[in-house]
Amino acid sequence: MGSNEFFQEFEVFSKKTSKAAFQHQFSLLAPNAEMAMVMAQENFLRREPVADIWVVNRKEIRGLNYEEKQMLNRLDNKEYRTTKGYGYLKKKWRHYEQQMLDEKEILSWGEK
Repeated sequence: MGSNEFFQEFEVFSKKTSKAAFQHQFSLLAPNAEMAMVMAQENFLRREPVADIWVVNRKEIRGLNYEEKQMLNRLDNKEYRTTKGYGYLKKKWRHYEQQMLDEKEILSWGEK
């Protein structure tokens, strides 16, 4: 049995607090999931406290294939959802505020 057949690749994720998001930390080689968990815990417990650790066999992770990635391009055509198209609003608001100040100033002249 070669080393490639004995060891499996695992991805390790952790989060620092119970409310934090999981972050990918590193990959490791281990003969099975139990040993991968022990190795991940040993690595983290020496360095810093963590709230949780996930160890996932790389074979169990599914990514997008080429056709699915092409669908992402089609979903990214909603520029109205970004704020870059609203740059003119700051100038418009400033103009509106200036008109309000002028009206207030004019009205205050009549009170004197």
